[in-house]
Amino acid sequence: MKDSYDFSAGKRGPVVSSEGKTRVTMYLDNAILERFREQAAAQGKGYQTLINDALRDAVSKSVEPLTVEVLRKVLREELKVA
Repeated sequence: MKDSYDFSAGKRGPVVSSEGKTRVTMYLDNAILERFREQAAAQGKGYQTLINDALRDAVSKSVEPLTVEVLRKVLREELKVA
């Protein structure tokens, strides 16, 4: 460790840019949070990243229009189960 450091060009604020992201506070069920933490540990990712990915998938699925191809895929999957 150095005896002194030069902070004359230093800037105040966050070290990591959070451009495109917003910090929020929210309550999640303990079981849900634990599940994401377990998955994150297994995949070597952050649990918040996995939660963000899950939310992105949920939003994108609800926005997709129902096409003939999607309907056929769903029907095939349902018929396999039956």
